[in-house]
Amino acid sequence: MLAKIDKASLIAALCADLAEKQRTLEASAAAARDAATHEESKPENDKDTRALEASYLAGAQAGRARELKALQNALSFLPLRAFAAGDAIAEAALVEVHGGGRKSVYFIAPHGGGLKARVAGVDVTVIAPDAPLGQALVGKCAGDEVEANGRALTIVAVR
Repeated sequence: MLAKIDKASLIAALCADLAEKQRTLEASAAAARDAATHEESKPENDKDTRALEASYLAGAQAGRARELKALQNALSFLPLRAFAAGDAIAEAALVEVHGGGRKSVYFIAPHGGGLKARVAGVDVTVIAPDAPLGQALVGKCAGDEVEANGRALTIVAVR
């Protein structure tokens, strides 16, 4: 299953998804900023906080858009290395695990835990090394068994 996945294509898919989310947030931030400064948002009394709330929302959305851009940059500059048979799981590894009757594929990355992409017909989830599952996987090899989040998993392949 892992042989079908090109890591560069995976990174491109993740970055494209992040760019789309960033554009959406930037548009939302602009709309909230416009609402905060619109004539109809002027406070009618000292309890009217519509404009203030809209400005807080605009600032938070713009901040999240910047975070997504930074994440996109971090992923796009992540060194993608090949893993040979017997290599331990580390950053930039694609890992196939089986457990509980399910097959899952994870990509170990320093940032972006929880992101998902579908590449070559395979669903891939990004796992950070400091996440519980990441901690269980990093340093292990194909054939090892680990327990994470109360589930027993067998590492089938590392690439």
